[in-house]
Amino acid sequence: MATKKTALPLPLHLPLAPKDLGLEASVTQDDHQSLRLWLRMMSCTNQVHAEIRRRLRAEFGMSIARFDYLAQVHRYPAGLTMTALSSLLMVTGGNVTGLTQELEKEGWVLRETDPSDRRSSRVQFTAEGRSAFERIASVHESWVVALFAGLRATDRQQLGQMLGRLRMLVAQSTAPAEPVAARPRQRRQEAGGR
Repeated sequence: MATKKTALPLPLHLPLAPKDLGLEASVTQDDHQSLRLWLRMMSCTNQVHAEIRRRLRAEFGMSIARFDYLAQVHRYPAGLTMTALSSLLMVTGGNVTGLTQELEKEGWVLRETDPSDRRSSRVQFTAEGRSAFERIASVHESWVVALFAGLRATDRQQLGQMLGRLRMLVAQSTAPAEPVAARPRQRRQEAGGR
């Protein structure tokens, strides 16, 4: 009796070279629509991020991590604590400390003791740092606008609304994180230990 060979799923036909597809290269017509959408969103995000990173490096000799740090400091003219900055950037305190030290040496930021908590430091722009960042941010904004210029204004608005709704749905369906300290005890209890 002959065995029937299972045909491989047909790849999607996208107007990009295979080397430029990234995550989407493995997607087939048989994959679930939500999976295809998720991979498309990740591919678009990665592609835009890589282009912005490339331009920041080429034009200003700046990493995207440094740009993001400066953008957060810019949002808080009165300054913000190193802990708050670390939380906003979703990085470790060590990363923030390293960037802060570099930017202090270059005269872009000032780090002072937080008057409300003397154990904490507060970071804010110097006049020179604020001026330099605002020039860079203006160019950065023009790059993002140019990258999205091929979409009609109504499409950009609709995409923004849809992604906002998706974020809300994901946030609603995400279970709260289990405290790390509770995990070992729970495993011991499940294994019959104390």
